[in-house]
Amino acid sequence: MDHIAGMECIVLAGGLGTRLRSSIGDFPKCMAEVNGKPFLHYIFQYLLAQQCSRVILSLGYKHEVITDWLAEESWPFEIDYVIEREPLGTGGGIQLAMQKASTQNVAVLNGDTMFSVALSKLFSFHEDKKSATTLALKEMFDFDRYGVVNKDSDSHIISFEEKQARKQGLINGGVYIINKQDFLDKVLPQKFSFEKDYLEAFVGEQKFYGYEADAYFIDIGIPQDYRQAQEDFKTLFQG
Repeated sequence: MDHIAGMECIVLAGGLGTRLRSSIGDFPKCMAEVNGKPFLHYIFQYLLAQQCSRVILSLGYKHEVITDWLAEESWPFEIDYVIEREPLGTGGGIQLAMQKASTQNVAVLNGDTMFSVALSKLFSFHEDKKSATTLALKEMFDFDRYGVVNKDSDSHIISFEEKQARKQGLINGGVYIINKQDFLDKVLPQKFSFEKDYLEAFVGEQKFYGYEADAYFIDIGIPQDYRQAQEDFKTLFQG
């Protein structure tokens, strides 16, 4: 478990929260308040429980709201950040933050999603498979908000499908372990989508793996689920 001792985690916290404006006002999505605390507080609580030793935030829109909050906070892990001077997309945000990462394999999370995967198990799976990027997958039923990820019997990811109404499927839960070198070796623009221009573009290389996790999942990107988080977090997070 040596990798846990120096686990680095990138949190993508540059989102605008456009669909949440009516609920949270003009704030970055990760700063949406849940029971009086920013959503990012709960992401940090999760990372603390997962024994993450260093967090690198990829900031963009209204970044000063987040850095001001951080200045008042105290967490037992190191916190660093990068700031996108213009929106770089999910891929560009990861690429920028990766330049501050010192470990070979780095956990990456979306700052507006809580998927409480056991990161130690995800790391072990990633290393066993010698994966370039490992996706934490969540089985969903009766949904239309998410695309579907297909994997073979050895957990290789073989394809991605667009959003449509489905009875059942595995979705990308927005938690990754990324091999830094493999990712940075790819010739990619400064501004790009991690999902479209990296995952979908290179899926044919068969170096991406999917790890299915039956863990709590919520994406606060729409007001209905943002309201749901207010209820769920009362029992999920104490204090």
